[in-house]
Amino acid sequence: MAKKDNAYTAEDIEILEDLAPILHRPGMYTDPVNPNHALVEIIDNAADEGLAGFARSVVVRLFEDGSAEVVDDGRGIPVDIHPVKKVPAVQVIFTTLHSGGKFRKTDKDAAYRIAGGLHGVGVCVSNALSTRLEVDVKRDGAAWRIVFGDNGKVLQPLARAGSAGPRESGTRIRFWPDGRYFDSPRIVAADIGLLLRAKAMLLPGVKFALEVEKGGRFESTTWHFPRGIAGYFQEAVAGFEPVASPFLGERYVTAQSESDSFAEGEGALWAIAWTPEGELTTESYVNMIPTRHGGTHVAGLREGVHAAIRNFIELHAMGQRGLKIVAEDVWSRASYVLAVKMLDPQFKGQVKNELISRDAVKLVAQMVRDPFELWLNEHVAEGKAIAELVIRQAMARTRAAQKVERRKSSGVAVLPGKLTDCASDDPERNELFIVEGDSAGGSAKMARDKEFQAVLPLKGKPKNTWQDSGDTLYANKEIEAIALAIGVDHHKPADSPDLSGLRYRKIIILADADVDGSHIQVLLLTLFFRHFPRLIHNGHVHVAQPPLFRIDVPGQGKGKPARKLYALDRQELAVLEEKLADEGVREGTWTVSRFKGLGEMNPEQLWETTLNPDTRRMLPVSLEDGMDPSNEIFNMMMARENASQRREWMETYGNLVDADVT
Repeated sequence: MAKKDNAYTAEDIEILEDLAPILHRPGMYTDPVNPNHALVEIIDNAADEGLAGFARSVVVRLFEDGSAEVVDDGRGIPVDIHPVKKVPAVQVIFTTLHSGGKFRKTDKDAAYRIAGGLHGVGVCVSNALSTRLEVDVKRDGAAWRIVFGDNGKVLQPLARAGSAGPRESGTRIRFWPDGRYFDSPRIVAADIGLLLRAKAMLLPGVKFALEVEKGGRFESTTWHFPRGIAGYFQEAVAGFEPVASPFLGERYVTAQSESDSFAEGEGALWAIAWTPEGELTTESYVNMIPTRHGGTHVAGLREGVHAAIRNFIELHAMGQRGLKIVAEDVWSRASYVLAVKMLDPQFKGQVKNELISRDAVKLVAQMVRDPFELWLNEHVAEGKAIAELVIRQAMARTRAAQKVERRKSSGVAVLPGKLTDCASDDPERNELFIVEGDSAGGSAKMARDKEFQAVLPLKGKPKNTWQDSGDTLYANKEIEAIALAIGVDHHKPADSPDLSGLRYRKIIILADADVDGSHIQVLLLTLFFRHFPRLIHNGHVHVAQPPLFRIDVPGQGKGKPARKLYALDRQELAVLEEKLADEGVREGTWTVSRFKGLGEMNPEQLWETTLNPDTRRMLPVSLEDGMDPSNEIFNMMMARENASQRREWMETYGNLVDADVT
């Protein structure tokens, strides 16, 4: 039977197998700028052998032909036959996505219980994006070799290449990056050097070396920090005189009874120092993976240290009347190195530059706060020196905020009665949540941080203001309340409006995670797009992303306590459930609850998932260059007289929309 034009059949469904997903969308798995991340995946595997206590040396070589090599003296990748795939394990690891030895997080004796590998994707990326990759393994008295080429295909099957001494073991991997998949085919040696230096700090028992070939000879640099983070941090802040000795600490959960929330072995290692001037060192790691964009573990460090210093200031009566110490005051002159160990960290993307695990905030804050508070009170003179620096920063911030003119009428700010305002007068710090309904508004008021978060509840769905003129806009009381609260008049795209009266740096639309909530978002975004476009253009408008589902996961013996996970939508729910199955959680033991609305969440849940700046997910609203509010598509979608056009559009393109209509 001949296939009709534009027919959509089973023949159109493609299945990407083996390494094909990486080749099809390399940007999902690696950084396309250069092959550094592909090399880092191999280095991480070698470092994990050191973390597990088996490797003492890791050597990275960069060759003039663009290839790179990593050699470690760990146990060597297994070469025996995999029971399911029926091919050598080393071949499985390099050619099968989601394979590896780092999934058994609940087994307390597992060698890779705490490691950087999460998804079993790592070295598959290195293999897929290379023209050739060689693996040499020494273990159990034998030397083995397997060679891949042409973006991951087996060129030379695993074969015995010789003998090895009874105490010889380890792995050598050399690969040649395929320049077609990177903006630049060259590995940046300086970045790799910084990574190896940091790993040497995190693994005091392991020596790391970088050898770079130049003119046929290798220039070698070795890093080894027998004192660990203490020696490393001393070098990092050298040249800048701290106001007090660096605060060094290390704390982990040693028994399940110690913490109801975290598993044995989880915890943090840190070093912090305050300097009155100079550049700051701010480094963070999770399971030895550098998190260059920080994340929730850094938020936990900020929270724990902030609480300890604030208590110290109160205890020693150092505060000033009306002066509030906020986290920015504590951290504006602080250098730190933070290394966290977690059983099941969640990162933002495969490159793992940012940690998004909500539990990390509580974990690090819990590990750091008490030891730091104790240290401050044991070293009172140094504690007071740190506190005085923090107080100076708070006073400078307060003076700067007082210079900002707030919009006033007859000397008194005109604000809507529905608005529950925040305590802070600093527009650069303040946030306004526009919430639909009194129920959700009540939950948001109880969950918010009263210091800098304001809440404006609206009654019912907002009006569609697409066709309203400036003369009739404020006839609607809800729209008038929004304008009064934000402190900015309506304007047109071509205008240069006065934004000096803006009372909140972030204006956040907070609606339920369902179809009705999406409709409210559209109506409010229409208001800002049509009548307050400069707020969007300047990046002030955001959309909160509350979760639609909660997953209650029971405790799994002493290995992992009970957990609560949150999913934005059904797709994310499916991913989380698949991940739980991979962890070994028996299907059917966890329960899934759907939030019918924001009012259903208790204040703690709403704060943790949606309001807390350190753990929430939020979408910034932006305009593409040249986008005109008179755009025909927007007019078709929002104008009252275009209902027939909207219906026609939905009948034609509605199948492309992934909508939650349950």
